[in-house]
Formats: sequence, C-alpha cells, structure tokens
Amino acid sequence: MPQTELGEALRTWRDRVTPDQAGLPPGGRRRAPGLRREELSQLAGISADYIVRLEQGRATNPSPQIVEALARALRLKQGERAHLFHLAGLAEPGPGVVPRHITPGVHRILDRLNGTPVAVYDATWTQLLANPLYTALIGDWHGPDLNAAWRAFITSTTRVRHTPESNGALQQLLAADLRRTAALYPNDPALTDLITQLQRRSAHFAGLWHTGATAEHQSTRKTIDHPAVGALTLDCDVLHVAGNRLRIMAYTAEPGTEDAERLALLSVIGTQTLIG
Repeated sequence: MPQTELGEALRTWRDRVTPDQAGLPPGGRRRAPGLRREELSQLAGISADYIVRLEQGRATNPSPQIVEALARALRLKQGERAHLFHLAGLAEPGPGVVPRHITPGVHRILDRLNGTPVAVYDATWTQLLANPLYTALIGDWHGPDLNAAWRAFITSTTRVRHTPESNGALQQLLAADLRRTAALYPNDPALTDLITQLQRRSAHFAGLWHTGATAEHQSTRKTIDHPAVGALTLDCDVLHVAGNRLRIMAYTAEPGTEDAERLALLSVIGTQTLIG
C-alpha cells in the first residue's frame, strides 16, 4: 500500500477534527477548521516532525503504538481505526491484546464532562487520555509514568496524599488488577514487558504477584496536594466501559465546600497554564 495513501488519510482525518472537539483552544485564525499538525502532535504524544513525514510519505514504518495513538487523537471509529492499521501495513491488534481504542461515544462523554477532572485508562492502568482539568489537578505524565502501577511501585510520583496503609492498599489493588488483565490478554507484549519490569525492579510487586493477593477497586476520597490551589479532598470514582475494559476515572467535589471552590479556581488558572 503506497505510503501516500496513508498520508492522505491522516490529512483527511486531521481536517475533520476541530480543536473544540479535541478540547483545545481555537488558537487564532486558521486556514482550515481541523487540527494543526502541532495540535495532533500534542494530543497523540508524537513529534510534529514525525507527523509531517508520515503525511508526506517519508516515514514508512509507524509502530502499532504510534498508529493506536493517532487513532485515539483523531477520534477514529472502529472501522476507520482498522483501515489506519491496514494503511500502515500492520495487522489490527487481536483479541489477546489489551484494547486501547477509545470509541467516539467515550470521547463524547468526556466532552460533556469538561468541568470535571476525567481520564481514560486501559486495562493495564496506562493513561490513554486526560482532559485539561485532570492534567491540571494530577499532573502531566510522560513515558512509563503514564502507567499507574509504575508510579505506585517504581517512581512514587503522585500529588495524592497517602498513608502507608492507603499506599499499600493501592499497590495491592494494582497488582491484583494486572494479574486479572494478564489472564485475559496473554498475547499483549506491552503488558508482558510491564509485568516483567515491575517484578525486576520492585520486590514488593514481585511478592504481591507471586502470593496472589486479591483486591477490588472501591470508590474513595483522596486528598490531592496541589502546588497552586492547595489541598483538595475529592471523591474519586472509576467507571468501567463494557466490552473493552477501559476505565474512566473522575474526581468530583461536594457542592458548597472549600474543595469545590478550589476545584473551580483550578479549572480557570490550571487549564490556562496548560494551554498558554
């Protein structure tokens, strides 16, 4: 399949998504209503130069991870996502691989919750998408830190205030969840590598993994120590998407409280900082 066909498809899909639909500011005058390459780069976590080379046919072998990230950022439907994999010369991930596609319906749910900190995680607890308010509240993750288990066991990078007991409960939950996920998706190389690295680098994770600890996620209240607005104590709920095991994490404040006021303040100053 000629790479120019891949480039044409990417340009067509990029022109179809408006900045407003993607949760981005308009950004002044535009020659076209769709996303600029720099905006697609920001949404997909891929360099703008690489997107240029893909569109111009100068990049020939995008990885499955890059294709998946582009499909999410471009809000492709399931059939369009399959076509993108085909144009890239790749097989669409099979049933033994963790689903990482965010459907248009889930995108629309997030669009309607732009005043609520919301993120989407896959079944390995890797963050796939976060709205600006979630990023302003929790932080902007990159690389391995996009995975909650990696943060909990390896880097300890978090704004959430933990006690030894709450941190231990979180670690047990994540280890148990990854065990269930590994049983469901035995052919996922990224999941296999994540578990191998966690076992190698964290004796505590290895112990939980081998002892078969179990845990179920419950709705919780979390205190987030934010560097700009101070401490916020919020309800944290995780909703599961049927069929693909995506998790939608949302933080909400009790109305009329100081926490609600601080979250409202963050929705103004935090997102301005992110897009400024």
